Amino acid sequence: MKKGIVLTAAVALLMGLAPFFLSLFHLNLFTEILILGIFSLSLNVLVGYTGMVSLGHAAFFGVGAYAAGIAAKEMSPNLLATLPIALIATIMVAAVIGMFCMKVSGFYFLMLTLAFSQMIYSFIHQSTDLTGGSNGLSGIPAPVAGGIDFSNPVLLFYFILGVFFSVYAGLSLLVHSPFGQVLVGIRENETRMRSMGYNTTRYKYASFIIAGALGGLAGSLYTSFNGFISPIDVYWTMSGSVLIMVIIGGAGTMAGPVLGAALIVILETIVSSYTHSWMMIIGIIFIIFVVFFPKGLTGIAQSIMHRMTRSKSGYKENHSKAVLKKNA
Repeated sequence: MKKGIVLTAAVALLMGLAPFFLSLFHLNLFTEILILGIFSLSLNVLVGYTGMVSLGHAAFFGVGAYAAGIAAKEMSPNLLATLPIALIATIMVAAVIGMFCMKVSGFYFLMLTLAFSQMIYSFIHQSTDLTGGSNGLSGIPAPVAGGIDFSNPVLLFYFILGVFFSVYAGLSLLVHSPFGQVLVGIRENETRMRSMGYNTTRYKYASFIIAGALGGLAGSLYTSFNGFISPIDVYWTMSGSVLIMVIIGGAGTMAGPVLGAALIVILETIVSSYTHSWMMIIGIIFIIFVVFFPKGLTGIAQSIMHRMTRSKSGYKENHSKAVLKKNA
């Protein structure tokens, strides 16, 4: 426990010092990783902890992004206004979609989330007067809050870093709470949880809304960071990308989705600068992880740590036997 706290504190310190040794390009890349890390964590609530695979999570990202962008343009760019508006809009959409999606499970759940996502994409794409249509929503003013102008990328980085750690800490408490343990139980054996008296539909519905709200939060932060949002960010490929991030990083863990988001963003940035076939390369990497490393990056790290611990304990045991034999 103490080692975990020390490690978390060390990572937080290093991330806080990032603006002092990263260029502006790499700082913006880091900021994007944090935003997509929040997005991946939101989907992980569904996929990793509740066992519900969704292919429509981009809908919530898009609703939050467009709600924040429209609010910033038409009302005020103040984050104290845009973020709550984005969250309320996303929660409402997630609540409505969830009512229908909770009536099905498995493959049908996946396809229904995809269908709703494509409906929202179609609405955004065709509502030219409201969303800018296929051209996207541009001219979104830089966010402000409490007299602070977040057009400065360093200040915006620290704000998003603070939100990221708040979400990470909040989800860590949630998944280790009795509520989170029920979600894990539903993932492992829903029939048994239902026989024990749990209303699994309500728990899954709550999980769906929480995941949607956090997805909308990530979308609103992305709008504040990018100053632009387009329908492609709501398309089903965005849902596929975040699902890949969760699986590659390690579903059902806290650090995994963040590591997956970092890996995909870095690969996309590096590989796309050399070839237009970068999506195919990422697809190959995804296949390799699914077939050979199903537990993702966190599973690989845990395996390495386990082997190191075993070799260390084996060395100590052999050394102790050698000393005893020598003394005898």
